[in-house]
Amino acid sequence: MASAASSCLVKTSLQISLSYKPIVNEAAIPISVSRRSAAAIFISSTVMPFTLISICPQESLARERRNRKIIPLEDYKTTSDGLKYFDLVEGKGPTAEKGSTVQVHFDCVYNKITAVSSRESKILAGNRTIAQPYEFKVGATPGRERKRDYVDNPNGLFSAQAAPKPPAAMYSAVEGMKVGGKRRVIVPPEAGYGKKGQNEIPPNTTFELNLELLQVTRPEGK
Repeated sequence: MASAASSCLVKTSLQISLSYKPIVNEAAIPISVSRRSAAAIFISSTVMPFTLISICPQESLARERRNRKIIPLEDYKTTSDGLKYFDLVEGKGPTAEKGSTVQVHFDCVYNKITAVSSRESKILAGNRTIAQPYEFKVGATPGRERKRDYVDNPNGLFSAQAAPKPPAAMYSAVEGMKVGGKRRVIVPPEAGYGKKGQNEIPPNTTFELNLELLQVTRPEGK
């Protein structure tokens, strides 16, 4: 009787062990990950959130706009005399005000060609070209400073008469800039080279004027 009960118990235990299927939590199954992948996962989960939080949205957007090669017209501001401009670099020095004497580098660009530039000024009695800053008074009558005396600088004898002729728009477009700043101006024909044109700039043509403000001298008494 005892042997029969023991045999029944063994059979029952065997049936239970054969029919048992362990329940496995799939999410808990270990996954094989290389050291390099594990490091990448750790870095992305720790560094990236900090990076995204640390960047100011306004600063990032402004930087993106300045770095674009083609600037949408709606991003340009307008001067008091109707010229469209965009500050590529915000200067940190003194501000160019009306009546102050400034030194700039200017480049007139048409169809991706630099047609007129202060960086290609010619030395008198020679064929060399130099990057000679152009000096004028903000808001003055265009061209008046081109009658000044010769200047003997380390690069040689130079006169504004021999310098590339800037467009009339430059005399007002520089107002409000700070030393170290760079500004792009859209120059219409009436504020540029008009019916005659200049070098590669055809007559009655709109072009881009790039300005870099190098120095500002305020009028006496200010």
